Amino acid sequence: MDQFLPQIFAVIHQIPFGKVTSYGEVAKMAGYPGYARQVGKALSRLPEGSKLPWYRVLNSQGKISLKGDDLQRQRKKLTQEGVECSELGKVNLKKYKWQP
Repeated sequence: MDQFLPQIFAVIHQIPFGKVTSYGEVAKMAGYPGYARQVGKALSRLPEGSKLPWYRVLNSQGKISLKGDDLQRQRKKLTQEGVECSELGKVNLKKYKWQP
């Protein structure tokens, strides 16, 4: 498990500009299928100002899991990359999902 965070962060770092993926997909690509919740927990602990594109990771329904101001912050970062995002934080996965 000591390679968990480096592998998770390596996958997230590869998500291209203007694309999104899910916590579960990140876990699977990093070699930890079934660890979606742990991916979310790892991202919630990122230091302020991290260069990792954490905001490109959504839940399996293509929605932002954060609430309130955090939801708006993530939504703003996605829309700045051209990702269309509803007021409630829903993204069209057919259009924006990263398919490596």
